Amino acid sequence: MFGYYLQLALRSFARNKVLTTLMVLTIAVGIGATMTTLGLYFVLSGDPIPGKSARLFYPQLEPRSLGKDATLDKDPLLQMSRYDAEELLRQKHGDRQAAMSAGSVTVMPAGNAAQPFRIRARYTSADFFPMFDVPLAAGNAWHAADDEARALVAVIDRKLAGRLFGSAEPIGKELHLPQGTFRIIGLLGDFAPTPRFYDLTSQRYGGDEQVLLPFSTSRALKLDTQGNVQCWGAGSGDEGNYGLTAPCAWLQYWVELDSPEKARDYLKYLADYSDTQRANGRFERPTNVRLHDVMGWLDFNRIVPNDVRLQMWLAFGFLLVCMINTVSLLLAKFLRRSGEIGVRRSLGASRLDIFKQCLTEAGVIGLVGGGLGLGFAAFGLWLIRQQPDEYAKLAHMDITTLWLTFVLAVAVSVVAGLLPAWRAMQVPPALQLKSQ
Repeated sequence: MFGYYLQLALRSFARNKVLTTLMVLTIAVGIGATMTTLGLYFVLSGDPIPGKSARLFYPQLEPRSLGKDATLDKDPLLQMSRYDAEELLRQKHGDRQAAMSAGSVTVMPAGNAAQPFRIRARYTSADFFPMFDVPLAAGNAWHAADDEARALVAVIDRKLAGRLFGSAEPIGKELHLPQGTFRIIGLLGDFAPTPRFYDLTSQRYGGDEQVLLPFSTSRALKLDTQGNVQCWGAGSGDEGNYGLTAPCAWLQYWVELDSPEKARDYLKYLADYSDTQRANGRFERPTNVRLHDVMGWLDFNRIVPNDVRLQMWLAFGFLLVCMINTVSLLLAKFLRRSGEIGVRRSLGASRLDIFKQCLTEAGVIGLVGGGLGLGFAAFGLWLIRQQPDEYAKLAHMDITTLWLTFVLAVAVSVVAGLLPAWRAMQVPPALQLKSQ
């Protein structure tokens, strides 16, 4: 029976080309606008590390002094001081833990003709690799013993390997920096979590950190750091704000806990640690600790920009307007065929048959509109990628956006067809036959 309804729908389209085209365009424009913003929202709000996001946690402490302002911030600092990060690393209360910071280094290529160049780096501890499932195309990562020894070892990405060594195997070769010569022990695979949840202080929607170095080594060599630094006093010594006891927060710290019970215990451990530091005179403010998992941390930092959220709701409002217009067009289309409907009813078609026929026609309009709307959505995402916003480059069509476009288009058109189909099934056959 569905095949017969489909034939009737196609014949109706051929007889009412202009009205059908208007309905298809109305659905397509509404779907295109909605899926453009919804596709971007899906990319920005998705789980960057599925399967592990519920086991990775970001601790927060409040090490700041009271200062002159009697009011206290509701939330603790977003980052951790070097002293606290190294102390938590040493105490090892998690299954795994990693302290890290963004940085930049100057690479000195071999050969007199080659010019030095600057690249982004990440300084981190050994557990970074197993915690975040970092893939290695060749070689291996360093170990905790290398952290303790402040070893001159490095893991680089393919881009840097190609720039330095061409197609040659980089493992075992040397990476020359002004501060020292590092031995390359690993080649990074494809690792680009979106958003870059483990460091939201800069380049939160991605960035090409081409070399990973041990955090302890970076501090021993006083390598340049990047990112936000928040101080509540003046640093001293040759490292200034980055020294071990400097009153500054500039590090990201992550811990892996494989059960909710361990997460609760770790939060208590943070509170006890804070109490101990206050008793020792380091912390002055009341104990204020937090422990966010990955998705909670993204929500806390509002990883989806407010303008993207606003655009999404505006697009849904526009889609609602398009649906109302489609209702009007379908109503006009179906009621113009009252005579045809009356003949079908007199030949034995039930009201339910008429209702199904009209909904089938509405669904086909939605399917065609969805196909055209998919093109509009792809064009809309292309326009977003031309914008200067940091997240714009992430606006791409994925398989979820692809199938959801058609599902939403058909659903909208069918919902829009409910009232017109109901009105059409109410057409009295006798009155229509008398008027013919």
